[in-house]
Amino acid sequence: MIAIVDYGVGNLFSLGSSLEHIGCSSRVTADPSDILAADGVIRPGVGAFGDAADKLRSTGLDVTVKEAAASGLPLLGICLGMQLLFEKSYEFGEHDGLGLIPGKVVPMRGVIPDGYKIPHIGWNSLIYPDGGRCPLFENTPEGTYVYFVHSFYAVCPPENLAASTDYGAVLTAAAYNGNIFGTQFHPEKSGEAGMEILRSFKKICGVRK
Repeated sequence: MIAIVDYGVGNLFSLGSSLEHIGCSSRVTADPSDILAADGVIRPGVGAFGDAADKLRSTGLDVTVKEAAASGLPLLGICLGMQLLFEKSYEFGEHDGLGLIPGKVVPMRGVIPDGYKIPHIGWNSLIYPDGGRCPLFENTPEGTYVYFVHSFYAVCPPENLAASTDYGAVLTAAAYNGNIFGTQFHPEKSGEAGMEILRSFKKICGVRK
């Protein structure tokens, strides 16, 4: 079973439906015991970094997520859920993240060329770094298109970069650190390509159903 962390800032129904579609059992929960007993954890998220970080900390789920990560449970953050995995964000101020992946979250404005719309909304292709592929993309060819909605992006060390995308500039599309994975794009909104990525996460978690 995969635990979908409910901290009030995610598209939980769509994600749960996607997991059901690939034959993976899941539970939307804010109960630490459910999360720590799961085979894997997914943390979605939409909205502002600071508000989401405050909600995590006010519920104590920041501690639970860190405990799950430290125990070796596979953890996947999606969109804002990915950004919260990093050390800091500079979205409307400076905010501390969970520090599970090295790096920071910064504005796209001033990085992408004038004329490119912010937020970045739509389909863009994945580019993999030289020298290997993150297991999350085991069955996803380079060049596959996935769906993005974001105005900020993560900057991380090369060894933590799982995939990037070109939106006038090369931006981080996915990152990882051991058992911790994050996608800036939405697998649950990315059609069959997204389902394949979720299947890979299911495999990483060892979930049979």
